[in-house]
Amino acid sequence: MSTFVLIPGAGGAAWYWSLVVPLLQQAGHEAVAVDLPGDDENAGLPEYARLVLEAIGGRQDVVLVAQSLGGFTAPLVCEKAPVAGLVLVNAMIPVRGETPGAWWDNTGWAAAQQRAAQAHGSSAEFDTDTYFLHDVPPEVAAEGEPHQRPEADAVFGSVCDFTDWPGIPTRVLAGKGDRFFPLEFQQRLARERLGMEPDVLPGGHLLALANPDGVADYLLRR
Repeated sequence: MSTFVLIPGAGGAAWYWSLVVPLLQQAGHEAVAVDLPGDDENAGLPEYARLVLEAIGGRQDVVLVAQSLGGFTAPLVCEKAPVAGLVLVNAMIPVRGETPGAWWDNTGWAAAQQRAAQAHGSSAEFDTDTYFLHDVPPEVAAEGEPHQRPEADAVFGSVCDFTDWPGIPTRVLAGKGDRFFPLEFQQRLARERLGMEPDVLPGGHLLALANPDGVADYLLRR
């Protein structure tokens, strides 16, 4: 039995993983989705990492799974916990000493997102329905509304202070239909920063809500 510890993206709502957790549990594994204080102006990456470490506790054979902004918390946790594997899902992949606020310009995200929008006929103006909820079932999106909270500015100025990416089995999973972090952008980022190719599943940025069966199956293929 493995323990999957699941880190959400911006906003920090553990609910994001609510469709994947039962699928992992049905397969005989433990799954813990961590709720993070995304709207707390006093909480940065060290606080996020502390909460994830508390969730891990004394567990062994932990697979850490990080969505989007959670990619900045993941390497901090891996340096302090006996993590057996790491999966980055539509993730912001940092380099040492980077802040989430600087990541956007450092990676050339805006230009990549605009090119993808033009190529695929999407609106260049951001809105939640177009970029996050376009492939999430309406009933799931409605269920998630009470769990949503804005991401405070504090974390975007917080330095991701880690030594190096851990020498553990690491996989990158990208949504083929991600309009926020387009596939081509994610592929380039993974090559440049981790030296690997992402695996690809159907689905957009909120992959665990749009394609929970696919995500769960992928996580179980260790």
